[in-house]
Amino acid sequence: MIKKEVPGLNRTIHATNTWLSAIADEIGREDAQVAYHALRGTLFATRDRLPVTEAMDLAAQLPTLIRGVYFEGYKTTDKPQSHRDRETFLGRVQGELEVTNGANPEVAARAVFTVMNDHISAGEIEDVRQMMPDAVRALWPAPEGEPEGAVT
Repeated sequence: MIKKEVPGLNRTIHATNTWLSAIADEIGREDAQVAYHALRGTLFATRDRLPVTEAMDLAAQLPTLIRGVYFEGYKTTDKPQSHRDRETFLGRVQGELEVTNGANPEVAARAVFTVMNDHISAGEIEDVRQMMPDAVRALWPAPEGEPEGAVT
């Protein structure tokens, strides 16, 4: 008989729920579904603006379950995307939020970036921020220091 729990899966589920709870708090809505779609839209928009090698570096610091979301539908061709405006970036976030009767995409993106700052190394965050267009970087607060704990 196999053991009923897989510790590694339990850790990544816990880490994912921690991220979603923090995003929901930042957005100001106690709704995990809104937080999930905010995370998904912001990760997709960010990922697609990065060169493939940097997208992989960022993925390495995401919890396993969130990493799976991050790579959903990812194609390395035509990356990074060349859009430089904030509206295109936020449009991608808005597209995800529409299925939830929404949240403001700018508030959602800022919430996700704030939570990423709390869980990903300051060096990696700064690498990714520097690759974003100025208009998008303005949405992302600079990291204050190293994250509290390692990802699983």
